[in-house]
Amino acid sequence: MLTALGLGAQEVRPNVVIFYTDDQGTLDVGCYGSDDLVTPNMDRLAREGVRFSQAYAHTVCTPSRAALLSGRHPQRSGMNNWPQGRRNGPPGRNLPLNEMTLAEVFQAAGYRTALFGKWHLGAHPDHGPLRHGFDEFFGIRGGFIDNYNHYDLHGAGGHDLYDGATEVFRRDRYFPDLICDRALSFVEEQREQPFFLLFSMNLPHYPEQPTAPYDDAYEGLEEPRRSYARVVSTCDRYLGRLLSQLDRLRLTDRTVVLFTSDNGHSEEDLQIKHGDHLSGLPLGHDYGAHGGGGNTGAWIGAKGGFLEGGIRVPAILRYPAQLPSDVVRDQPVTIMDWYPTLLDLAGVERPRDVVLDGRSVLPLVEDAAVPGRHQLLHWQWQRSWAVRQGRWKLIQHGFYGLGRPRLDPVMLVDLEEDRPERTNYAATRPNVVRRLRAAHDRWAHAVFPRSPR
Repeated sequence: MLTALGLGAQEVRPNVVIFYTDDQGTLDVGCYGSDDLVTPNMDRLAREGVRFSQAYAHTVCTPSRAALLSGRHPQRSGMNNWPQGRRNGPPGRNLPLNEMTLAEVFQAAGYRTALFGKWHLGAHPDHGPLRHGFDEFFGIRGGFIDNYNHYDLHGAGGHDLYDGATEVFRRDRYFPDLICDRALSFVEEQREQPFFLLFSMNLPHYPEQPTAPYDDAYEGLEEPRRSYARVVSTCDRYLGRLLSQLDRLRLTDRTVVLFTSDNGHSEEDLQIKHGDHLSGLPLGHDYGAHGGGGNTGAWIGAKGGFLEGGIRVPAILRYPAQLPSDVVRDQPVTIMDWYPTLLDLAGVERPRDVVLDGRSVLPLVEDAAVPGRHQLLHWQWQRSWAVRQGRWKLIQHGFYGLGRPRLDPVMLVDLEEDRPERTNYAATRPNVVRRLRAAHDRWAHAVFPRSPR
């Protein structure tokens, strides 16, 4: 059975790698049906592992990252709004130091741990990856940067590139190259002992800056799909470099690899509005997602909203030593489920006295007929929330992505229709609305540190 390995103290535990992309939407991989994309390495993982067709994350970066690293609803840690974005900026939310992250659990089990890429769980100097179980960190503390000058572009801008807790300057060096080089070195250096690596891309998140050979690819596609496709394939290229390193060092069979994304594709249109921007880029410089180029198939929605296009993401799990290959599981899973799943695959004991909301996916990997591990699925972000039970999903104050017009204040949608989420049944199915609202209220009472909002 696919259960926790229960390895003895003298046995070698598997390595664990999470390849985490940013704003890569619902179907934006070739193996998910996007035949206009070039994603050979993501497709390779699907052939060699387990692909999940109903994988849910959250609707924006911060709650997804908190849920991934804690195995808990982000409301429990207060990470249900934007965190402190700059190390020396105004104080704000930071992941509490008493939150037991996945990195801390692996570190306590003797793993060497590293995060290369994006953090976005609070930039305060007393917080950050090194305070949450990562032995090594190289990347950004905030939400995004220009990949060449390493400034975030919102407002007046701010430099954001750190090696550990030290700010460093690498202007004109392409950020994905920098973090990938560090990741490849880390894997080689740690090849004789178990390691946990979170490789956290800041793509396909805007600014959509691809690398060769994709910087002028996809000429046959129209915008905004073309620009978006270029950065999706860029992500795939870096996954390929990482997989090749595992192959070269003969670590593939004893390394668990999880590929997933933090939320749906972005549809944000953004320009620099400060004439003396700290990055040096000019007033009016366009750095957004050009209205969005993601593929949601029959679904609708985007980042920032609780329609499926905002919260459903690709997810593939590969571990040749224990998991089947080239299979698909259709049961709903959540980003919180990877916490107990990865610990079980590594034979690492789960933390005691910690309420985990995630459930291991191993039983349903073993048997496609096993029901999903969650009868109810919950999300909340600022003043909006959603709850799903079976075919029905209730959304309160739903938005069609960041910067998009507000939809009906209360939406009840059917996920099993041919054109799902386009019809609002709130007025005609009041009993379902009442049932799901009551379920949300019970959940909110359980997960919020203070009274539910």
